[in-house]
Amino acid sequence: MICDCAPMEGLTGALFRRVHSRYFPGVDKYYMPFVSPGRDRVFSKRDAGELSPEANRGLRAVPQLLTCRAEDFLWAADWLADRGYGEVNLNLGCPSGTVTAKGKGSGLLRDPEALDRFLDQIFGGVRIAVSIKTRVGFQSPEEFRALLTCFRRYPWSELIIHPRVREDFYKGQVRLEAFALAAEEGLSPLCYNGDLTTPAEIAALGERFPTVDRVMLGRGLMGDPALAARAKGGPPADRETLRRYHDALYEGYAEAFASRHNAMLRMKELWFYLIWLFEGSERHGKALKKARTTAEFEDRTAAIFQELPLRADSAAGWRDRPIF
Repeated sequence: MICDCAPMEGLTGALFRRVHSRYFPGVDKYYMPFVSPGRDRVFSKRDAGELSPEANRGLRAVPQLLTCRAEDFLWAADWLADRGYGEVNLNLGCPSGTVTAKGKGSGLLRDPEALDRFLDQIFGGVRIAVSIKTRVGFQSPEEFRALLTCFRRYPWSELIIHPRVREDFYKGQVRLEAFALAAEEGLSPLCYNGDLTTPAEIAALGERFPTVDRVMLGRGLMGDPALAARAKGGPPADRETLRRYHDALYEGYAEAFASRHNAMLRMKELWFYLIWLFEGSERHGKALKKARTTAEFEDRTAAIFQELPLRADSAAGWRDRPIF
């Protein structure tokens, strides 16, 4: 099974990609959090740094673009091609209201005819591979059939499907019947994205959809950084490797932000998921959430690593009973 890392704003930036790949090999591709090319034809210093080949050296990293203007997409794709990238991903999944109100992300799914015109312009001028990450509709999965009719017209390199509609955001059950529609129609290559948190769940997906050989892991990978490797038969994370991974991220953020406090805040975003890899973590997790100083944060993370046993699998408590 091919296992890719989903783009998650605030979590899977260049520093995370480098550190994660060092301690937990097994991810085939890291999809970058989206950047939005504008009409001024320039990326911000921050975005340019994230997209820099030097920042992603040794990784198979794929930039993701969020735009509803074909000319902006093509400019950005050319910019990326000039820097050695061979693939760019189109974001048709972001459900944020500020994004969809501008017709971007999953906002593009509201009008399949407009989406068709947009894709026609993109594929008529792009010179690198384009993969697409999409939801199965804006309001209803019944919309997916028309979207698939549109997608079939174009030579995308991969279709990544998160089987929720925009109105679901990231809650509720995934809509596997919609994903099944794409699989049954023989679209290939297809990649499944959504709520996979254990190797058993990944294996079960492969059994149900034998023609689908790739998955994109997001929150599940944040909660179990060894998940991709485990899905391929590798060992689970051990306490020492987890601690070194955690500390490398924390120190890396402290240097990048020139602030240990800001690094602590970023690490708390990761702990929202990671805490559930530890048995009996509720009390420790609440104490970690309440930490206001870096000294408190460091003491409480040390206690977690020293005192709590690791689970065999992440319990995905972030979905059912979040602490943070």
